[in-house]
Amino acid sequence: MDSRRGDVGDVERGWPFLAAAYAFVVTMCGTTLPTPLYSLYQREFGFSSFMVTVIFAVYAAGVIVALLLLGSVSDFIGRRPVMLAALVLSGLSAVCFLLAQGLPELFAGRTLSGLSAGLATGTATVTVIELAPERRRRGATLLATGANLGGLGLGPLLAGVLAQYAPAPLKLVFVVDLVLVAVGAAAVLALPETVRKRSRPPLRPQRLRVPKEMRSTFAAAAMAGFAGFATLGLFTSVSPTFLSEVEGESNLAVAGAVAFSVFAASIAGQALGRRLGPGRSLPGGCAVLVAGMAAIAASLASASLALLVLGAVIAGTGQGLSFHAAVRVVTERSPADHRAEVTSALFVLMYLAISIPVIGVGALTVAVGLRSAGLIFTGCVALLAVATLLRLRALSAEAPGR
Repeated sequence: MDSRRGDVGDVERGWPFLAAAYAFVVTMCGTTLPTPLYSLYQREFGFSSFMVTVIFAVYAAGVIVALLLLGSVSDFIGRRPVMLAALVLSGLSAVCFLLAQGLPELFAGRTLSGLSAGLATGTATVTVIELAPERRRRGATLLATGANLGGLGLGPLLAGVLAQYAPAPLKLVFVVDLVLVAVGAAAVLALPETVRKRSRPPLRPQRLRVPKEMRSTFAAAAMAGFAGFATLGLFTSVSPTFLSEVEGESNLAVAGAVAFSVFAASIAGQALGRRLGPGRSLPGGCAVLVAGMAAIAASLASASLALLVLGAVIAGTGQGLSFHAAVRVVTERSPADHRAEVTSALFVLMYLAISIPVIGVGALTVAVGLRSAGLIFTGCVALLAVATLLRLRALSAEAPGR
């Protein structure tokens, strides 16, 4: 056993990894709760669709800061303190939204939410895997991935249903979230610690260098990941606005369900990617993502809700295929002593993909209107996916001569 890991062999391990997965789900769920509520906040506080994208992008900035400064802190101080910190930040984010009187509270809530997700993403994934019994280790990896994306998908669904069918649409969901967070914190406190040796963490930004010998591979993986995560950003920020203003659908539960469908399809795509292998799932995911963009563009042009849902499912599947393959390719081909560094670089680029294109959509909305902005976005994502396919083809052609 690694000297940095605690001895958890004397603890009944049937439940700890499931408890850690629950805490992971709750943390990530809190990050997407506001998705179907932005239209209500717009009416309540009187801001534009562009401001919605800025509020959303603040979340991604918080994630990136946490990844760069604190991504490996649990290796030094332990898993439980970091997971508890993530849950505390998630709870404080919920409080900001619960007490929101204007944009300052929304910005604060999103920032705290981003920091929470940045802390949890790596730490909770590792914790779930480390606490799993050996016979369930492989399944624990899938559970950790599912908890991450499943939590992101459950947030809009929960918020949309409660906002549409329960009282106090801007309050109740965050009260429920605080209860879920409290249960998650209690579960984490009961977990065994898997890091035995503690030390003071170096609080400095992590380097984001990619070794020269794998830059071509990294670039292709990053391009595929960027296109897929830009799509996730769209569906967790302005898709409810598309639904209400373009598709004529104002039901918040429907808005939450559409966002949920993207993440559910992504999980299915990742499961399929495990069977296909990265050689087929990376280009295959890009091709499926192009088809999803075509369906979404058609839905915007024809104001068809059915086409938007179809596009969400297709695009989510493509994102899941390409994401799983991108992470696997990067981790497998990175030099062992640079693996964490290169993987962190990949995730930072993916979270940039969640924010920067979405801000672009907001700016375009002001200039050319929501429908045209959506069509331009889908075209750009499709072009990036096609460029990735061409890049992968070129790399494949070069391979025999190496």
